[in-house]
Amino acid sequence: MNLHIVALFRFNENYLMEAVELFQTLVKETRKEEGCLQYDLIEDKDNKGTFFLVELWESVEHHNRHNGQDHLLDFRRDSSKMLESSTQVYKGFKIL
Repeated sequence: MNLHIVALFRFNENYLMEAVELFQTLVKETRKEEGCLQYDLIEDKDNKGTFFLVELWESVEHHNRHNGQDHLLDFRRDSSKMLESSTQVYKGFKIL
């Protein structure tokens, strides 16, 4: 069963260019992963510094493998000092 994820990030406005650079690497590398069906970065149109990652994974197992990838671990490490608040992550399965 496909796993849908939306991750919400709020970055300090002083770090927006650096954040986008980190996201570019993360998105590019993640899209190469087996089981990644969608991995899109969206910037909130009304809230500067707020980004969403919209993800679709072939399975929970594929996403679990993603969690151990170097590019994701690097992103988490490098972005942590730039975030205004903790990342919110919502996971679910399509019902309709």
